[in-house]
Amino acid sequence: MHIHILGICGTFMGGLAALAREAGHQVTGCDAGVYPPMSDQLRALGIDLIEGFGAEQMALQPDVFVVGNVVSRARLSDGSPKFPLMEAILDSGARYTSGPQWLAEHILQGRHVLAVAGTHGKTTTTSMLAWILEHAGLQPGFLVGGVPLNFGVSARLGQGSAFVIEADEYDTAFFDKRSKFVHYRPRTAVLNNLEFDHADIFDDLAAIERQFHHLLRTVPASGRVVVNGLEESLARVINQGCWSEQRSFGALVSDFTAEGDASDFAVLFQGREVARVQWGLSGQHNQLNALAAIAAAEHLGVTPAQAAAALSEFQNVKRRMELRGTVALPGGEVTVYDDFAHHPTAIRTTVDGLRRQLDRAGKQNQRILAIFEPRSNTMKLGTMKAQLPWSLGGADLAFCHSGGLGWDAETALAPMGERAQVAGDIDHLIQQVMAAVQPGDQLLCMSNGGFGGIHGKLLDALAQKART
Repeated sequence: MHIHILGICGTFMGGLAALAREAGHQVTGCDAGVYPPMSDQLRALGIDLIEGFGAEQMALQPDVFVVGNVVSRARLSDGSPKFPLMEAILDSGARYTSGPQWLAEHILQGRHVLAVAGTHGKTTTTSMLAWILEHAGLQPGFLVGGVPLNFGVSARLGQGSAFVIEADEYDTAFFDKRSKFVHYRPRTAVLNNLEFDHADIFDDLAAIERQFHHLLRTVPASGRVVVNGLEESLARVINQGCWSEQRSFGALVSDFTAEGDASDFAVLFQGREVARVQWGLSGQHNQLNALAAIAAAEHLGVTPAQAAAALSEFQNVKRRMELRGTVALPGGEVTVYDDFAHHPTAIRTTVDGLRRQLDRAGKQNQRILAIFEPRSNTMKLGTMKAQLPWSLGGADLAFCHSGGLGWDAETALAPMGERAQVAGDIDHLIQQVMAAVQPGDQLLCMSNGGFGGIHGKLLDALAQKART
């Protein structure tokens, strides 16, 4: 089969392309601003990429066009279509489908799908679960919205029956407004947490809860639902109806709980210790992610002790507290981290996790400089701007890139007083950071995009500062 993918450089669609190619299909694709690293990965697989969404691509005559949710019926200011290829597909009556639908029909059918859903931690928990199953010899397939360092790739078919997938609640396509995860029909579903997000497509939290309930409707009676017992929103989802075995984690009365520090803790099942996790990760969020992965893996016969042994070798995911470099200044090193955090809760969790890591290392006096950009659609709309001072409360200083926002970041961050600064461009932001940085500081960069290459620019500026 020849498939032509519209929006191929997105994380999900790029992973789908890699899976399709591995499965023996002919794959081509297009995107606006064909960009690395996904473009490099896809070309290395022999996948031809085309710049833009021109209607001339109809001449490829694929068996089916697979449409990513970046594509819409939008018009430019002159009235012409933003995606002429999509208009040509519709006009011609050519066959088209969404990415999740194609994946469900051609990759997931007949597999034991383990789907990891939630507002936060999907990528990390999916990566943990895939690694646990791999460590246990089950050779799972997976599709992750990031690159697990244990595997070095974001997607593979695998040899066993298990397929682990990051299950996103974002909508499927312009012609299918259901959440992506409704297509996956998992036998094991993880509900990691649930907060309001994606304000561009959901009116309120209840609307997202309804989509999560639709996911539960697809899990068979012989399946398992793993649910965070700390979340009232997920309790409401379960109360709407659940027809499968349940395993809870996190709360004191949950099936799976933890005792001890997040980097070294006992795993308890219904109050009895069954395993111990000792690893390099920090933060309660990662402890909860681990419990969720352990509970899900158990559904395939992997014991908690086996899962804990795998997690001791878990190397995390690129762009999750990823160390980008250190520069020695007179008086101490400055460290630069990269993290994907963009929702206020994720920002707070990431900052707090770094703070606890410093405390454990006896570095309580070292400062955290939070450098972030509100880049997601929800943050750009300003829906959660009032939560930013709360989310950054654990940082000593905060620096916000305000370029492209339709709201006043300085006003939103005013409760932080002199601890917060705002800049409209990356160069100005770096100047602000350089004026404030001190030996021993931890520079924590947070964005769900490339952030203008700020990590390398900060390291270069620090190196220059060290030479002067």
